[in-house]
Amino acid sequence: MSIKNPANQLLTDEIKPTKQRFITLLILLIGIMVVYLDRVNVSVLAANGTFLTDMGIQGQPVKIGMMMSTFLFAYGFGNLLLSPLGDYWGPRKTVTLALVLCCISIAMGGMAGTFTVLIASRIILGIGEGAYYPMSGIFTKNWFPPQERGRANAAWIIGQSLAPAAAMPFFTYIIGTYGWRESFHAALVLTIIPLVLFWLYITDKPKTHKKVNALELRHIEEGLAREKKNEDSGIKETLWQRVKPFITNYRYWLLVYWYISLNFVFWGMVSWLPSYLKTARGFSWSEMGWLSALPFLAAIITKAFAGWVADRTGRCAPILFAAMVLGGFGTYLAVIAPGKYLAAALLVISFGFGNMAAPAAWTLLQGLVDGKSLATAGGTMNAIAAFCSSTSPVLIGWVISSTGSYDGGLFMLVGAALLASGAAAVLAFQKL
Repeated sequence: MSIKNPANQLLTDEIKPTKQRFITLLILLIGIMVVYLDRVNVSVLAANGTFLTDMGIQGQPVKIGMMMSTFLFAYGFGNLLLSPLGDYWGPRKTVTLALVLCCISIAMGGMAGTFTVLIASRIILGIGEGAYYPMSGIFTKNWFPPQERGRANAAWIIGQSLAPAAAMPFFTYIIGTYGWRESFHAALVLTIIPLVLFWLYITDKPKTHKKVNALELRHIEEGLAREKKNEDSGIKETLWQRVKPFITNYRYWLLVYWYISLNFVFWGMVSWLPSYLKTARGFSWSEMGWLSALPFLAAIITKAFAGWVADRTGRCAPILFAAMVLGGFGTYLAVIAPGKYLAAALLVISFGFGNMAAPAAWTLLQGLVDGKSLATAGGTMNAIAAFCSSTSPVLIGWVISSTGSYDGGLFMLVGAALLASGAAAVLAFQKL
């Protein structure tokens, strides 16, 4: 009978590096999936007659669009309000606060008896979720060396496609079987999961995590040391010193413009896709649920591929360019397609291509901006994109109300995508 020697076991543990950074990545993935589930449930509700009647907005496309637009506008404020906390307070505490606000807002939505209360809940949700994206960028920057960051960003950002892919059929079933209030109850239970995970199982940096051994820590820190700035210098900086390097960098603003367009197209599509499939193309309620999931499944594949390409080539800007050109052209073909199944297939393909560059955009940002300013830079980019994209759902609603057709709204998304390809072309020309 052999007896294990604790000293030998400790030596074996130190020979093999731990993989705690991938556990952190998994928690980021779970978190982004849940927050996206929380925000897109109204997309399915927008196609549900009972909900629209209870809220008093049946036949009012502009008010239907406001459900997502008010969220996005508040989301922009959330980025500006909460994201700077990540630079001073740390990402873990900031994300915890954000998720608590999300739980409060979802509970309000489930109890809403009027459209005003529903909108108030969407505003609180937007403020809470405003911190999640930039905080995830900080976690990725802290936990992954540069050579692994493209795939790491792709891994957690894929959650924003996984979540709607699951949410569309999931909420379609919940609403169709039990009722619209139960969709909020289910979302509340799911939101508690990342709240617990972030509080108990993640730290701001790997060196403070008890399950990271010396070999994994060395692997991470050697990669980080190759970056230009030492994030642990301990030097206190003013807000202007933090923001000046990126707000005076025109490449940063080209990236911001591209990201605005990505979000404008994304949220316009997410907000109206179920209604478009059901009303404009004549699919049934159940068909609408699973067809609405397919574009997000396509985006999962394209994002994973784009993350791999970014790491292999060290270039991100060409991916941004290709995404907007292919996505915009595909959406145009979907609008003019004669058959509903062909139109649905083209929307799946165009959405997949159009959203494949989101990980590359954050990888490019992490290369352009010093780590000490990353939360503020990421929050600013996300905030501006949210403010601008908040007009997309309500503008599409206005076009539907004015013309009686969805086509004009979708053509607007095509134009936004093609214009953004110009900004990406400049960055690609500079070999970024």
